[in-house]
Amino acid sequence: MSNGAPQHDVVIIGGGPGGYVAAIRAHQRGLNVGLVEREALGGTCLNWGCIPTKALLYSAGILDSIKNAKQHGVIVEEVKTDYAAAQKNSRRAADRLRKGVEFLMRSNQVTVYEGTARIAAPGKVAVEGKDGARTIEAKNIIVATGARPRSLPGVEPDGKHILTSRDALAMTKLPPSMIIIGAGAIGVEFASLFNTFGVQVTLVEALPRILPLEEPEISDELTKLFKRRGMNVLTGAMVKQVDAGKQGVTVVVAVDGKEETLTADQILVAIGVAPNSENLGLEEAGVKLDRGFIQVNEFMQTSVPGIYAIGDVVGGPQLAHVASEEGIVAVETIAGGTARPVDYDKVPRATYCHPQVAAVGLTEARAREMGYDVKTGVFPLRGNGLAVATGRTEGFVKIVAESRYDEILGVHILAPEASELMAEIGLGLTIETTLHDVAATIHAHPTLSEAVREAAMAALGEAIHI
Repeated sequence: MSNGAPQHDVVIIGGGPGGYVAAIRAHQRGLNVGLVEREALGGTCLNWGCIPTKALLYSAGILDSIKNAKQHGVIVEEVKTDYAAAQKNSRRAADRLRKGVEFLMRSNQVTVYEGTARIAAPGKVAVEGKDGARTIEAKNIIVATGARPRSLPGVEPDGKHILTSRDALAMTKLPPSMIIIGAGAIGVEFASLFNTFGVQVTLVEALPRILPLEEPEISDELTKLFKRRGMNVLTGAMVKQVDAGKQGVTVVVAVDGKEETLTADQILVAIGVAPNSENLGLEEAGVKLDRGFIQVNEFMQTSVPGIYAIGDVVGGPQLAHVASEEGIVAVETIAGGTARPVDYDKVPRATYCHPQVAAVGLTEARAREMGYDVKTGVFPLRGNGLAVATGRTEGFVKIVAESRYDEILGVHILAPEASELMAEIGLGLTIETTLHDVAATIHAHPTLSEAVREAAMAALGEAIHI
C-alpha cells in the first residue's frame, strides 16, 4: 500500500477493556490487528479504576468484619491497619492483570505500538512514541481512548489537596478528613472505603439523592446506613466555592438556599468523566462529535466509513463491560459477521460499597415511562436465613415486572455480594424470564440468592418469609 509502513486490517487506538477485547475478537475473526496504547494495557479500569478500587474495598470489608467479629464469638484484642500495605496489594493486583493482558496480546498475535496515536488521514494512523514517529496503515480504525476524571469549573486537581480518583488510588496514607464531591458509583465507593479505614467523610451530591441512577429506595436506605456509620451526607448541595491552603481545604455549598462551609484535609472530586477525544484528528477526518463524545450508530460506526468508536469516548454507560461488548460489536461489523447491538436497557451495573448495590434492567420509574403496567416485589434481607445467620441483614431485593405476562424488567439489590446476585436476572432478561420462572426455580438453602426468588414471589403475592 505504501512505503513499507505497517499494514493492518484493524488498528485500535487504546488498550483498555474495550480496545484489548476488540483486538482479541479481531484476531479470532482472522484479521491482522494493531493496537496503540500510550500508557499501560488494561486502560483506566484495570490500572487506575475497577481493579485497584475493588482490591482496596476488599481490604475494607475484611476490616469491617473484624470490627464486628465479637458478635460471632471472635474477640480481636487490638486491630491495627496498614493502609500502605493495602494500597500496595491493590497495585500488585493491577500489575498482575496488566501482565495478563500483555500475554493475551502476544498469544493473539496483536501488534502493540507504544505511543500516542492520531488519525493522520483516512486509513492512516500516526504514532508518536519514545522511539520516534511512525505511520501505520489500517483498513479500519477503532477509537477506544476512554475518558478521564472531570473537574469542577475553576478547580484544578493538584494531587495534594484536591484529588482525582487516580490520585486517591495512589495514596499510601489517608488523611483524617475528606470531602467527596459527587455521590455516583465512584464517590460512594471511595466514601465507603475511606470511612471504614477511619477517615471522617463528608459526601456532597448536587442531585436530591446519592446514587441518583438507582432506585430511590436504595438511595434512601444507603444514606441511612452511611449516616449511621458517621458519614456526613449532603444532597441537593451545590458547590459554590473551593479553596485549598496549606492547612487543608474549604468548600462552600448551598443547601436549600442556605450556604454552609465545610472544611477537611482533602477533597476528592468524583463528578463524572470527560471524553479523551482531543488531538486525535477526528474533526479533521470528518468524525462527528457532541460535547466531545464521538457519535456512533448501533454498530459503533462513526460518520466516516472505516472509523469506529467504542467505550467511554462515545458517551454511553461508562462501564468496562459495556466497552468490551461495544468492541465486539464493532469487530463483528468489520468482519462482516452478524453483530448484535448492545441492549443498553439490559446492562448490569454495580457499586461496591458496603453493602453492595447492583442492578440490571429497568427501574420502576423507567418502566412506567416506557408505558408498562408495572408490578413490583420487595424482599428484605432480614427475612433471609443466611443473612440473619451471618449478621448481614441490611438491604433488600426489588424486582420490577410488567403485569400482563409477568415478564421481569429489572432487579435492584442492596445486599452483600449484590453484584453476584443480579446475574440470575441478567440471564433472565436475555431469555425473557417471567416472575413465575424465578419463583418456580428452587434455590439452595440457606443462600442470599433465596432473596431474589422471594422478591419474585412477593411480586406475585406469594412470598413465604415476609
